[in-house]
Amino acid sequence: MQDNLYLMVHFGELNTKGKNKKDFIHQLAKNIKNSLKDFNNLYYDVLHDHIYIKIDETCINEVIDILKDISGIKKISIVYKCQKEINDIINNVFKLIDDEKDKTFKLNCKRADKTFLPHSDEIIHQIATKILKNTKLKVDVHNPDKNIHIEIRYEAAYVYCKSILGAGGYPLGVSGKALVMLSGGIDSPVAAYMMMKRGVKIECIHFASPPYTQIGVIYKLYDLLHVLNRYQEKINLLIVPFTKIQDAIYSNCPESYAITIMRRMMYRISEAILKQRKCLAIVNGESIGQVASQTLVSMDTINKVISSVVIRPLACFDKVDIIDISKKIKTYDVSIRPYEDCCTIFTPKNPKTSPKEEDVVPFEKRFDYQSLIDEAIKNTKIETISLDNENEF
Repeated sequence: MQDNLYLMVHFGELNTKGKNKKDFIHQLAKNIKNSLKDFNNLYYDVLHDHIYIKIDETCINEVIDILKDISGIKKISIVYKCQKEINDIINNVFKLIDDEKDKTFKLNCKRADKTFLPHSDEIIHQIATKILKNTKLKVDVHNPDKNIHIEIRYEAAYVYCKSILGAGGYPLGVSGKALVMLSGGIDSPVAAYMMMKRGVKIECIHFASPPYTQIGVIYKLYDLLHVLNRYQEKINLLIVPFTKIQDAIYSNCPESYAITIMRRMMYRISEAILKQRKCLAIVNGESIGQVASQTLVSMDTINKVISSVVIRPLACFDKVDIIDISKKIKTYDVSIRPYEDCCTIFTPKNPKTSPKEEDVVPFEKRFDYQSLIDEAIKNTKIETISLDNENEF
C-alpha cells in the first residue's frame, strides 16, 4: 500500500469564476463526497486549485470510474504526494518508471510556488540525469512512453504521469433547476445530461396518453432516469395525464395542426408545473428542422403560449452526434426500445411545417382547453427515481 497515493481533481471551467470560485469548489467537493459515500477509506483535502483524495490503490479504478462522470471535473490525475525536497521528488518519480517496459521518457515541471528553488529547468535537469544514469530509458520529447509531470505547489510537491478526462462543465446544483420534457426517445435524455453537465439540476415531465401509449413507455422512462442517476442521484419524474387533451385536439382541430396545438398545450402545462416546482427553465431535446414541430416557425408559434425560458441544448446538433452522445452516456439502448410516446403515435401524415399563430388560435378556441389543462395538472403524479429504488419498478 502506498501511503502517499492521491487523486488530484482538476477543476477546468471553475477557474474562470473569480470571486464565486470558492462556492463552486464547495459544491463540487460536496458532490464528490456524496458520490463516494460508500468508500470509507478516503480522505479529502479541498484547496483553491485542486481537490486531493487520499486513496487505497485497491479501489482506485472504481473511484475514478465514478469521478469521471461528476460534472465540474476536468480531469483526474493519479499522483504521489512528496515533500518539497528534490531527493523525495526524485524517489517518487522513480515509482512511475518501469525499466522493463518503458523505453523513453519526458519530464514536465510546473512551479506554482515560485519561492521554491531550484527553478523548473534545473529540476528537470537533475531528475533526468538520475533517470539516465540509473535506468536504460532515453529522452523523447515528442512521443515518450512515460510523460512525467512534476508540480511544486505551496503545500507539497506532486508527481504523476496518468490523467483521466472528466465530464467538464460545472458542479451539479450551482446553476439552479430546470424542467426537462422527457419523451423516452433518444434526444431528451441527452438534453437532460447536457443540462446536468452545466451544473443544472433537473426534474422531468412526461405526457402520458393511455390507452394510446403503453405502460412500457413509463418503465422505459424509469430505466432512462436510472441511467441518468449516475449524474444526479435523485430525479423527480412528473407524469401528466394527457389523454383527454389529445382527444379534444383531434375532435376539434385539423390533423395537420394537431402536433403544433398539442405542443402548445404541453408548454402551457410545463410552465404551470415549472412554477410549482420552482424551476427556472423548460428544457427539451428539439433540434432545428428534425421534424415538422421543430422548424423555426413551428418553435416560434409553440413558444408564444408561455413567457418562461426554453432551453434546447441540441438545437444545432446532427442526429448522428446526438446518437453518439446517447451511446456514450448509455441511454441509447433504453431509448430505442419500441414503446412510443404520444407525439410519435399521433404524428399526422401531412403536418404543417410553418404554422402561424393566427391560424392556430381559432382552432384552440373550439374547446375549453384551460379546464382540461387544470385537470391534467391536478392529477399529475410524481415519482422519485434514484439508484436506491431501482428494483421497485
